[in-house]
Amino acid sequence: MREYLLTLLLAAIITFLLTPLVRNLAMKSGAYVGIRDRDIHTSITPRWGGVAMWSAMSLTFIIVNHLPLVGKSFGREAQGIFLAGTFIMILGMLDDRFDLDSITKFAGQAVAAGILLLHGVQILWLPINGILTLPANIGQLLTVLFVMTVINAVNFIDGLDGLATGVVAICASAFFAFSYVLAVVNGFSRAGAPSLITAVVIGMCLGFLPHNFHPARIFMGDSGAMLLGLLLAASAITLTGQIDVNAISDSSSRSAYLPLLLPFTILAIPLLDLIMAIVRRLRAGRSPFASDRQHLHHRLLDLGNSHRRTTFILYLWAATFAYPTVIAAFAPLWIALLVAAGIASLSVILIADTVRKMRKGSPIHV
Repeated sequence: MREYLLTLLLAAIITFLLTPLVRNLAMKSGAYVGIRDRDIHTSITPRWGGVAMWSAMSLTFIIVNHLPLVGKSFGREAQGIFLAGTFIMILGMLDDRFDLDSITKFAGQAVAAGILLLHGVQILWLPINGILTLPANIGQLLTVLFVMTVINAVNFIDGLDGLATGVVAICASAFFAFSYVLAVVNGFSRAGAPSLITAVVIGMCLGFLPHNFHPARIFMGDSGAMLLGLLLAASAITLTGQIDVNAISDSSSRSAYLPLLLPFTILAIPLLDLIMAIVRRLRAGRSPFASDRQHLHHRLLDLGNSHRRTTFILYLWAATFAYPTVIAAFAPLWIALLVAAGIASLSVILIADTVRKMRKGSPIHV
């Protein structure tokens, strides 16, 4: 655990130190966003937060590559994840600066998924009639679709200062907990790469959050959102789509369905927001990727919640799904349900407090 904590701290510190430099570079390069009707921010804010994250990830990999335990996680898959992340970050940089069209971005996301496939990061099985080994072409198609879905889910939820950064950190910490127990406690070597990647993701998010929390001095932009989405997707595939599911089920007395459901429950809030947005826009006869002001965070703001309170509520919602799912993999189900109920109750208390203050006309802070 000490090596993973060191990895996390390195990624956090380097991200924190590099972000102001990248912020100045973004402003000088014109990579900033003005004020649009759907936006919450009230001043011009630079993008390219993903550049600081990617730089920190690269430097962290170089440093921890020599550690005894974490160094074993570097291999073909980790290399593929890094290369795909580099490609998607560059694509995001271009989009942050020049506002690329949707087709170009989708094509680039598919190419990034293809890089993962070339390095062996691929969904290999599904729990259908036991364990169904997928034909190579079906597994490749599902891999590309899953990677693109997670990338756009993270991108969609990036609408409030610190929201996507915090939600991704929560998701990554849940993935890390699951993969760490498998890799270190249960001895599944295939869980080493996702443990490394998710530790770095947590660090990048924690290092970036002080600059990105309300009021944000820099946005992660598509360079950050797509990078984080790809890293989460790749970790999920490497962790849950390729390991020996029968061994997991035997050792933890859990159904083989849990490893498949894990990515979707942990990423429940970003995926839910994505699905709701697509359905809403299609029903209105609009493009599913046309912007609007009806995301989950917009609706919470319209209830009267402050910017920060809305962010905290969505953090709690993400944690309500993420942490109990991991707990259920290794502990009695009642403990997982109790944790879920406790976290969900906190969000209910915050919303109820907002409604009460709105009725009284009292100011709402955090």
